[in-house]
Amino acid sequence: MDTTTRRYDLDWLRVIAILAVYCHHIGMPFNGDGFHIMNSESSKVLDDIMVYFEQFRLPLLFLISGTGTVLAFSKRNWQQFFKERTGRLIIPLIFGVLFIVPPQTYYQYINEFSSYWQIYKDGRFETNHLWFIENLYVISILAIPLIIFLKSKKSQSFKNWFVKMSSYKVGLLLGGFPLIIFTMLLKRYYPTGSSSLTNFSETFFYTYFFITGILFASSQLFWDNLKKFRRFHLIVFIISSFSFYGYYFIPNNIVEPYVSISIRWDIWYGLCCLLGWSFVLTLLGYGQIYLNRPSPWLKKMNEAIYPFYILHQTVIVVFAYFIIQMNFDIPIKITLLLTSSFIVIVLIYRLIIYPFRITRVLFGMKRKSE
Repeated sequence: MDTTTRRYDLDWLRVIAILAVYCHHIGMPFNGDGFHIMNSESSKVLDDIMVYFEQFRLPLLFLISGTGTVLAFSKRNWQQFFKERTGRLIIPLIFGVLFIVPPQTYYQYINEFSSYWQIYKDGRFETNHLWFIENLYVISILAIPLIIFLKSKKSQSFKNWFVKMSSYKVGLLLGGFPLIIFTMLLKRYYPTGSSSLTNFSETFFYTYFFITGILFASSQLFWDNLKKFRRFHLIVFIISSFSFYGYYFIPNNIVEPYVSISIRWDIWYGLCCLLGWSFVLTLLGYGQIYLNRPSPWLKKMNEAIYPFYILHQTVIVVFAYFIIQMNFDIPIKITLLLTSSFIVIVLIYRLIIYPFRITRVLFGMKRKSE
């Protein structure tokens, strides 16, 4: 892939993916799924909608991160890349664990604390939503040998084979087959949705999309084929969407007598992987047509979106703690939470993070000159 030309579609998709995570967390207090702060009433309809979008919001983000990793590597040697990744990921992670996440812990377990500062006395530190940064750092560092290999002449036959496979109509789609098989197998041993790196089913799932992003960034032909077969991928995505919800809503008593619980879970994870994979392929194809163009707002949003991600869940949890106590219906509470949290996050970014060098470093931003 041409690493000297700005890929505006990837910038747009990165912004969209993180905003999708933000919107997902806005709905979490109201879907009955055990968030840090939960409303007394929950919406089954909201939960049914959110479970669908769960299948591709983070896979898309990891894939774009993989592609972005190659673009960052193209301007540096591996030592410089290691230093850059550490500065932009580890510093915000440590700062976030110490200062951004604690308000979430306090309001979630407010009855257990005599004061906010007890969190620091007891050492109650968590990563919470910053698990993404932790995982991304570890995966990106471990991927350095792969990136070096793909940049070398030794990888040419390897890349040629992958490019040839992607030139077939079903080639890119079949690229999701190992994802489906290994996810089903690993879920039998690591069935939880824990974001810990030691939960190998989840780690493998996200690493697969990350490495896919690295492979896509290794040749422009991958992107050409994604655009070429976008309609086919869209059809598969629509079919997988109907299959996903068809299986999701089928009553257990109809399936239970004929299919064991382990097989039922295998089918579920297979459908989830197919849905996420086909969506990402579809979006990357159509994104090249409709999103690969500059915008006066894109540069600003692309710069702000990382600090926005670091801040968003803490602001949501703090505001949700008070909003869920109000005597309003769920749609009104969601509207209040969306509006208030977004305004506050933007104000914190513009007034505290954006203008000052130290806060830019703490939130993983580049210098203004960069």
